[in-house]
Formats: sequence, structure tokens, C-alpha cells
Amino acid sequence: MTFTTTGIQRVNTRPDFPALERETLAWWEANDILEKYLHRNDESSERYSFLDGPITANNPMGVHHAWGRTYKDLFQRYQTMLGKKQRYQNGFDCQGLWVEVE
Repeated sequence: MTFTTTGIQRVNTRPDFPALERETLAWWEANDILEKYLHRNDESSERYSFLDGPITANNPMGVHHAWGRTYKDLFQRYQTMLGKKQRYQNGFDCQGLWVEVE
């Protein structure tokens, strides 16, 4: 890592994205980020429920599925930021069953 005289870090013109991802994941694991996130609102009296059914029960996943799931994920994260307790279990139907295999 090199810095200029202004203290701003130089940007690598050829970043090693897999190495950056490994470094980020190692930091997440070392700091227990996932567990902290999942349990940050455990003591909250406000709850938020979200049932997101299986998307690929009978068809292969398409771009439109990923787009919709991204929005659903963002909405759940927003509710977490508001301090609401949630159970994270996307991809199950209302009976708690995983995607069926045809």
C-alpha cells in the first residue's frame, strides 16, 4: 500500500479481485461480522416477518429471479437497520419446505 504526499492511498490499476475478496472474508470471520449482524436485534420488541417462497421449483433460475431477490434482500436489511428482529430463512414456502425437485 503506498500513499501520496497528500495521504490519499494510490489506487492499484490492476487489482487482484479474488485476493481482495479473500482478505475481506478473512476480516469478516476474524471480527465475527455475520454473527453480530444476525443477532444485533435479538432483544428488540419489534419483529418483522418476511415469507419468500421458492423461486426455482419448476424452472431454472433467471435474471429476473435474481433481480427480485435482490430487492427482497435489501428490504430485509433495511428493516434490520430500523432495529427490528427477524428470522432469516429465505427460499422456503409457507410450510417451511425447501424448493421441490421435479
